[in-house]
Amino acid sequence: MDRKTILMLPGLLNDATLYENQVSALADVAKCTVGDLTRSSTIADMADDVLAAAPETPFVLVGMSMGGYVALEIMRRAPKRVSALALLDTSARPDTEEATAGREALIARGRTEFPKVVETLLAKLALPEHADTPEVGSAFQSMAISVGYEVFVQQQRAIIGRPDSRPSLAAIRCPTLILCGADDSLTPPEVHKEMAEAIPGARLEIIPECGHLSPLEQPDKVTAILRDWLQSLPPEKGGERVQGAGDGVDGGEPR
Repeated sequence: MDRKTILMLPGLLNDATLYENQVSALADVAKCTVGDLTRSSTIADMADDVLAAAPETPFVLVGMSMGGYVALEIMRRAPKRVSALALLDTSARPDTEEATAGREALIARGRTEFPKVVETLLAKLALPEHADTPEVGSAFQSMAISVGYEVFVQQQRAIIGRPDSRPSLAAIRCPTLILCGADDSLTPPEVHKEMAEAIPGARLEIIPECGHLSPLEQPDKVTAILRDWLQSLPPEKGGERVQGAGDGVDGGEPR
């Protein structure tokens, strides 16, 4: 198996720590880097930031939660730069009015009580038995405090304003993995089934005893699924995928 180039995109208030387990465990089959989603306040601008720093040759794109929103934007903007796509604990749907109101409330509260907001988020993201562990709870809180309130506001604004990606799902033609925790209450399994049914040939994996933070909550299972999926991908020759493997999104232009 040729060693893949993987670009991983983190979620809200996450940094490279989110994927530490996968980056380390997949080192023999993939060169993994984690994109920076802390500089912009729209999903479109985040996609531009990622593409500006991304490898010139086709890469495997992995996005979790907010990172999945950015990944779907990249598939619209530069599909031929992506050789395969993995969407983890995310959604193609736009924000609901209820969700937007909740985000605005957290932004307002965070001005004076940001650590409390982080605790509130953690309780929604991870299963209780995981939220209390150093590997999940402490890791998430450390990432969130490091990323900080100002970036939190930018990222929430981006999430609120994200487009409805459902109309573009059927145009995705590269190999695609859809993965989520069975107990993900933010982006539940039915949302992932919706994406898997809309993307031709997509593979769907639902991990038991797992909430929204799958790379942290079930690192070994996520890594095993990614490894198996990577091994199923067509080989690349001279930086390009073998013909017939698909070219991202129909009608898209390289970038």
